[in-house]
Amino acid sequence: MIEKPKMSSSELGALWMTYQKKSMILRILEYFIVISDDQRAKDLMSELWNQLHPMIIEMKTTLENEGAAVPDGFTKKDVNLEAPKLWENGFDIMFCRVLKEISMGMYVLHLTMSYRQDIIKLYRDMSEITETFYGHFTQYLLDNNLYTRPTYVSMPTSTNYISDEDYSKGSNIFGNKRTLNTVEFGNLYRTIETNITGMQLLNGFIQTSIDEDVKKYFIQGIELSKEILRESSNILLEDSIQPPATPGGTVINSTIAPFSEKLMMFCNYLLSAFSLGGGGFSAGFSLRKDLQTKNVIFAKDIYQYQLNGIKLMMSKGWFEEPPKMDL
Repeated sequence: MIEKPKMSSSELGALWMTYQKKSMILRILEYFIVISDDQRAKDLMSELWNQLHPMIIEMKTTLENEGAAVPDGFTKKDVNLEAPKLWENGFDIMFCRVLKEISMGMYVLHLTMSYRQDIIKLYRDMSEITETFYGHFTQYLLDNNLYTRPTYVSMPTSTNYISDEDYSKGSNIFGNKRTLNTVEFGNLYRTIETNITGMQLLNGFIQTSIDEDVKKYFIQGIELSKEILRESSNILLEDSIQPPATPGGTVINSTIAPFSEKLMMFCNYLLSAFSLGGGGFSAGFSLRKDLQTKNVIFAKDIYQYQLNGIKLMMSKGWFEEPPKMDL
């Protein structure tokens, strides 16, 4: 029998991060499942929990077999299943869809860091689950008119190549910006869509947080999202394109927190990292310089906001240390 290779440092780091995120997602799902009064939504989230829970156990066993300490992550003490509903129907699936977006990106990255066949298989299995439920959640939101499809355009009838360098400048000699292309529009649409959901999430966190430092930090996040939404929406309106809007997700008048301050802060930390990654992608594939510049400015502001959040979590004793590079 061929001896299984030892776990590498990159595999350890990837599993550590995945365990943190997955244990958080299970706690969020547990609250949404209990509080949901829509059977289809409840069934979708319950099935996702049932498929993710064995993955957490497998990660825990894999780490233990290597003699590695299993991270604390998030446990039953980080969720209050008796807390009343905090968001209107539909927000649970909206937010779960965003979490699946984050998961897809992380699994691709972590798969490239993995070399052992059992760990590669784990990420492939989780990727399959994530892609399946991302599709289910998207269809649910469309069926319930909670999301609208992006703007339709006329299909191109020929292929063209760019020869005018002003295409990249985003303006011509008279100073008029060229119209957005569909790649640029798609990036802006996604930015607006995810920031709307993020603001709805933070509004709920602000309403239920009892830590003034944490509440103040979330308010700063709302203001940052507003600025990103305002700038991104104005770019679309300049081309007479209606920015997307997501009905539902309104915060209900409850002040009882369903999640611990630690979980809420970590969740916001993940969303900030997701925004940084998405902004980098948008900047790289936007050909108008004004769009690239805005994405760089957004990234600078998001990075500083995330850094402040990390410092706050450290000061509260909530930021678990990743495994050291002890050779």
